Amino acid sequence: MVQPAKPLAGVKVLELGTLIAGPFCTRILAEFGAEVIKVESPDGGDPLRQWRKLHEGTSLWWSVQARNKRSFTANLKDPDGLAAVRKLAAEADIVVENFRPGVLEKLGLGWDVLSAANPGLVMVRLSGFGQTGPYKDRPGFGAIGESMGGLRYITGFPDRPPVRTGISIGDSIAALWAAIGALMALRHREVNGGAGQVVDVALYEAVFAMMESMVPEFDVAGFVRERTGNVMPGITPSNTHTTRDGRHIIIGGNGDAIFKRLMNAIGRADLADDASLGNNAGRDARADELYAAIDAWVREHDGDAVLAAMEAAQVPASAVLSVADMFKDAQFIARDMFEQVNLPGGQPMKIPGIVPKLSDTPGSTEWLGPKLGEHTDEILASLGYAPQEIAALREKGAV
Repeated sequence: MVQPAKPLAGVKVLELGTLIAGPFCTRILAEFGAEVIKVESPDGGDPLRQWRKLHEGTSLWWSVQARNKRSFTANLKDPDGLAAVRKLAAEADIVVENFRPGVLEKLGLGWDVLSAANPGLVMVRLSGFGQTGPYKDRPGFGAIGESMGGLRYITGFPDRPPVRTGISIGDSIAALWAAIGALMALRHREVNGGAGQVVDVALYEAVFAMMESMVPEFDVAGFVRERTGNVMPGITPSNTHTTRDGRHIIIGGNGDAIFKRLMNAIGRADLADDASLGNNAGRDARADELYAAIDAWVREHDGDAVLAAMEAAQVPASAVLSVADMFKDAQFIARDMFEQVNLPGGQPMKIPGIVPKLSDTPGSTEWLGPKLGEHTDEILASLGYAPQEIAALREKGAV
């Protein structure tokens, strides 16, 4: 059976990013069929190659973050290296970059230059604070975006300083907005007959856009959302509870009908039938009482029994899973959320499955993160460089 083309087959993407935000954006595009050429410095390449746990000198993270990408090395300080990158940009549908604003302009790779040679180009620009405004020249990582965008302020417990999530969530959120923006701009060009355009993603704005009702609640009611620990603020009951055997279980009983089922499941028919608890406002006013009741019941049972009771009562619940738990979880396995691959030396390794799942044109892993400059020669040849020209570029350190 012939597999249908992936949805982004034929789309050419040039990646000028490093680390997380830009490369995660292009990873998504590559997983669904885009040809992604990642430009790296010949001197070590993307620093992510050396981040966190290494296998034979290369990051395991790199295997996933750069899957399906082609690695092209170019010295952006060399005129010939820059010329090769300009040729690639002239053929690209999308350029993704996450330099500080102004860096590409100094290199002669700014929007004015690239779009003049390629009027249909979509240029995705990720930065800490965006391409305009008084903060645009400041450096900004995901942690800074999370702090300025409001996420850090509300994360943690009220009696302690703000805490971070366990991953660089600000970078990843920005990458998702960048991928969405790139595809919207591409559709405008292809369906509406529009020209190329710039997609400007600021990390702090990407986080800020996820902050639910924070803005109108402050503007209209003067309400400032604060840290509330594991409790979902203003929506009751939704909390984390600890079982007799020390497992942590999230229980979300905040729907009116769900709340009744939850209370009956824990033997509190009196609360299930209490008319004053029939809506969220009434439950939120008595949040401490309700959480005490749920806590008392959960700590008298082991985790499996709690989860079984919640499933029987059709109450949303989950254990807080570690990655070790995920490897054994039936839902992860059934949904193919772990792919089996082999590292370059042959060692088997599991990597995350592709998200989202498309019924007819799913994404897939074609290869793991490439070696530094693995595709440089063939890409240069595709641009019309002769073998002796490629050798000369290598000799002078341009690629």
